[in-house]
Amino acid sequence: MRRAEISRETSETKITVAIDLDGTGLYDNRTGIGFFDHMLDQLSRHSLIDMEIRAEGDLHIDDHHTVEDTGIALGQALVQALGDKAGIRRYGACLLPMDDALVRAALDLSARPYLVWDVELPSASIGSFDSELVREFFQALSTHGGITLHVSRLAGINSHHIAEAAFKAVARALREAVEPDPRKPDAVPSTKGAL
Repeated sequence: MRRAEISRETSETKITVAIDLDGTGLYDNRTGIGFFDHMLDQLSRHSLIDMEIRAEGDLHIDDHHTVEDTGIALGQALVQALGDKAGIRRYGACLLPMDDALVRAALDLSARPYLVWDVELPSASIGSFDSELVREFFQALSTHGGITLHVSRLAGINSHHIAEAAFKAVARALREAVEPDPRKPDAVPSTKGAL
């Protein structure tokens, strides 16, 4: 059963994440941040990972802690659901167009977290959402999910489109990486024998 539930509680946030890697992209995400919920929905739908997230945070200060801690909890849930990673494809990549935006994502579920973020968002905010938090989410996801993650904006002028293309591109790459490999269903995808 490639499922996981994580609860994370600090003085700033209270977050629960439940995922099913073998889902169909069903989602029910409620963080109190409308744009962020929309992005998490895209992440679930396009990765085909069922996802239910509940977050209560210090939104009276700003959205930063809630977004970052959600990335932490989701990364931890991925690690738990993947277990020893036997039988997965491990790598995934996607070149995703969305109107004016074109974003490339490539990732490795290596247990060696590293984020390369080459995504410029032209506006400081998307509605009331701080554009800087897009990177913060992926940094937390990469670090706590043990993911080597490269995301690059190749084209784009609209910050909403660029951010959404980034979430969708990562989702599609993640879908590919967590999928079972029918040619090596029981093997850890590494010459080391462990990830």
